[in-house]
Amino acid sequence: MLHTYSRILKYAQPLKWIVPVYVVLILLEILFNTVSIAFFAPILKILFSADLTQKTENIHPGNFQFSIDYFVHYYEYYKNSLLEGNKLDSLLNVCCIMLVSVLLYATFEALAQALLALVKSRVIQNMRQAVYEKINDMHLAYFTNERKGDLMSRMTNDVNEVEATAVNAFNVVIKEPSRVIFIFTVLFMMSSQLTYFTLIVLPVSAGIIALLTKKLRSDAAQSQTILGRILGQIDETLGGIRVIKAFTAEKYVTHKFERYNSVYAKLLRSMDFRRSMASPISQFLGTAAVTSILYFGGRLVLAHDADFKLKPEDFFAYILLYASIIPALKSISNAFTNIQRGLISADRIFSIIDTTPLISDKQNALELNGFEHEIEFRNIDFAYSEGKKILSNISLTIKKGETIAIVGPSGGGKSTLIDLLPRFHDTTSGSILVDGKDIKDLTAKSLRQQLGIVTQESILFNDTVYNNLAFGISATKEEVMQAAKIANAHEFIEKLEKGYQTEIGDRGNKLSGGQKQRLTIARAILKNPPILLLDEATSALDSESEHLVQEALNNLMKNRTSLIVAHRFSTIQNADRIVVIKDGEIIEIGTHSALVEANGLYKKLSEMQST
Repeated sequence: MLHTYSRILKYAQPLKWIVPVYVVLILLEILFNTVSIAFFAPILKILFSADLTQKTENIHPGNFQFSIDYFVHYYEYYKNSLLEGNKLDSLLNVCCIMLVSVLLYATFEALAQALLALVKSRVIQNMRQAVYEKINDMHLAYFTNERKGDLMSRMTNDVNEVEATAVNAFNVVIKEPSRVIFIFTVLFMMSSQLTYFTLIVLPVSAGIIALLTKKLRSDAAQSQTILGRILGQIDETLGGIRVIKAFTAEKYVTHKFERYNSVYAKLLRSMDFRRSMASPISQFLGTAAVTSILYFGGRLVLAHDADFKLKPEDFFAYILLYASIIPALKSISNAFTNIQRGLISADRIFSIIDTTPLISDKQNALELNGFEHEIEFRNIDFAYSEGKKILSNISLTIKKGETIAIVGPSGGGKSTLIDLLPRFHDTTSGSILVDGKDIKDLTAKSLRQQLGIVTQESILFNDTVYNNLAFGISATKEEVMQAAKIANAHEFIEKLEKGYQTEIGDRGNKLSGGQKQRLTIARAILKNPPILLLDEATSALDSESEHLVQEALNNLMKNRTSLIVAHRFSTIQNADRIVVIKDGEIIEIGTHSALVEANGLYKKLSEMQST
């Protein structure tokens, strides 16, 4: 618990000046709050004493000493000095002191809260930024194993939960224990005999609250997991609403959502009940303590016990001071109850931050500043973790300027092969070399800067056409428009409502499939990479769109080295070489005409498409 909480506070860095200043403000707040309560004693004496003119020996405590006896003596001296004279003057003096004390108390409290707001905003900003950056650094296989809805929940709901409970508890964790310690110190100074008696109930209340928080932590962990599943279900529903309606599956998905929602509601009820129980239990125990002190101390006052040195007015001030501890103890118990959800949320966030990406740059990795000669796949094997082998003993050399097409039955490993070049995955064995350099020895950024990728699914963002084309690229307006013209996209862009500044919607859903694909091609053209990876870029298009997109692809591939995963063989007949992959192995390689003459798998697949 402490380890998790200390990690949370690290995101408020730098804390070197914040914590000391915050502690000083809190201590001053507690000091003046205690002073305002302590001065009820002289007010009671003024109101209920018959005569204030009777002089008592009032000896000055002398030079300052940092000791309890000095502070006690000074308080008594100052109190007696205020009570010299008539009742009205004495009452005015004490009331003014109380008013100034409350004003200072409120001022220091406001300053402390302002500082806490700074801490809270820093923690949430830095934590959410850290999670987002970590997700961007993750290898692709991580997202295959994780639910997207759960990741979204951690970045939103879990971060908000940390803010609502764990960070807000920072105030309680420092302020309220300080208040309790300070006031108990004052109470011991006033009467150690009575204060020892008050400590009897504290272990009892602490034990009861501990039992409540233990169960609450378990419920909080389950609730956050279920919430992630709820968000995942919502995301799947919104993304697949057409399929849901087409298959009349509304009842099925509604029932599935209802199950998650019901479990989450049950957990929330359980947590709310336990949190609500903590408050009245601590309130009851505090009230029981106050009434016990009233009875025990009242008896000593009435009996004029020689060992009990508190005067009646000081005894009532003692009761008021002790009563002010009750809200502090209640805040502490509530904080330790509520903080459980925040700590569980923080653990879920840290589980992302602590995950080590499987693919990362080596120390002192080399920069790839261009592509000059060839790409070599040397004895490549690949398998997903704890899975069967996808690629086996793949060896292939691609010269600069060559166009290589990769074909074969579905599930043979074609897309996986080209995903290895930009290091979306790393080989299980063997190596991939670019100009003789193993790509594992290169920085991923410099490697990917040499690559342009166009996939079957057009990945676009909910932004303008212009920003989608210039995504991650520094380019002028003229360069963007020229890239769009080469990709056969300029004409339809100009017809849009706001041209290049038109918002294209979530995943570009305001555009047709062919339009979206031409935008992704224009984006690749604008990047102007020496190596192209095309993964079935035309397979999902109609004939008219395919013609326009294929023409755009031909423009894109000019004077570049290209690896094409092809579904339609008619689009790759002019490739320099065609590689046929089946069950993760290269079984044929050659030109279109040579492979047709070989009368192997390529010819069989080609004929199947022709019929």
